[in-house]
Amino acid sequence: MPAIAHRGRGRRTINEINMVPFIDVMLVLLIIFMVTAPLITPSMIDLPSVGKAARQPDQIIQIVIGKNDTLDMKIKDQTTPLTMKELAAAVKRAQGAKDSVAAANSAVVISADKNVKYESVVKVMDTLQRAGIARVGLSVQLAN
Repeated sequence: MPAIAHRGRGRRTINEINMVPFIDVMLVLLIIFMVTAPLITPSMIDLPSVGKAARQPDQIIQIVIGKNDTLDMKIKDQTTPLTMKELAAAVKRAQGAKDSVAAANSAVVISADKNVKYESVVKVMDTLQRAGIARVGLSVQLAN
């Protein structure tokens, strides 16, 4: 029910909001947050770090994506041109049989020209992942 003010002649209602209950609620919330904030412990996230592999790979298979989305597979000093359809089979052949130790410890590294679309790199990664190739990485070349 609005308050009634007596000003001069006649009675008028005051159309203002009473701020006291609002301020009381805000002060109680402030006190609750001030008490509970020190009790909350920050959680630690265990992020993976680079260079902590148990063993170095026995064999590194490099997939090079050229300017015109051409694919080349490099093993040591041998370069073989590929198409996207041949990629997974060629990498599996290069890794050897699935049960051999060398296949389990061989890494595939994708390197691309700086003008190649990111979509092409993702397609190569997706093709290798769908083929079940476990260790796939990206080559990074540092600028001097």
